[in-house]
Amino acid sequence: MSLSHEIRRQGDVVEIVLSGRIDRDAAVALEGAGIAASEGPPGSMLLDFSGVDYINSTGIALIVALLARARAQRIAVRATGLTEHYRHIFEITRLSDFIEIVQPTPS
Repeated sequence: MSLSHEIRRQGDVVEIVLSGRIDRDAAVALEGAGIAASEGPPGSMLLDFSGVDYINSTGIALIVALLARARAQRIAVRATGLTEHYRHIFEITRLSDFIEIVQPTPS
């Protein structure tokens, strides 16, 4: 399953809802999502990982690249919907030092 995304805007927050796998095949989709989300530019970006079922090391590198572009534009990045496993990966790779991990909002 490849990566798909949906972009939602609410005020100055852009939410990128991700679904599928974040691996080498996700490069184009993740880059496109980041570019589309930074149009405006938003005050902050929320990456929703609720629909992501797999992230490998290449996927982590793609997330780092997205984070770097956002930081260069002074856009704060938050993440939600991470499983306990991926929350731990974000901690050991120190991504959580640069991406605030927040709890999902109840539907």
